[in-house]
Amino acid sequence: MSTISPGVLVPPHEVLSPGEWRARGRERRGLASRASHAQWAPPPDRPDPVAVLEEQATTRVADLIPVRFGRMAASPFAYFRGAAAPMAWDLAHTPTSGIRVQACGDAHLLNFGMYAAPDRRLVFDVNDFDETLPAPFEWDVKRLAASFAVAARDNGFHDRDAHTAARLTAP
Repeated sequence: MSTISPGVLVPPHEVLSPGEWRARGRERRGLASRASHAQWAPPPDRPDPVAVLEEQATTRVADLIPVRFGRMAASPFAYFRGAAAPMAWDLAHTPTSGIRVQACGDAHLLNFGMYAAPDRRLVFDVNDFDETLPAPFEWDVKRLAASFAVAARDNGFHDRDAHTAARLTAP
């Protein structure tokens, strides 16, 4: 039984129970089946990822750009961590269910961790929100799964193990 929020801090919107969200998600699979997420090929008009990073650099502190690019050059996983913008372009051209959330925007395995809640309980959660944006929920799931695959390969694991890690991240 959904209700409408009063719209105090954000515009009025529908509030759903967990069961209602699950049902809506199942309905939306017709828009983007699980199988539609299994393959990806770059569109012909895909911009050069390095050009995307260079364009993004124009909005950053100039003295820190060489440091950022140097860190990204250290390994495939370091590049992946720093390349949220090119991946966002790629993800924007993939199927979605139409369910939008306030996404992390840079979901990868190192952006999760433990921290103390105000009541002193340890919480495991996302701990980096500098790239957050309203986006399809699939974007964070795909980026997180890809991070496990890239990290596995970067650490010398067999491709089969990297694939398994990604699949177990998003079963």
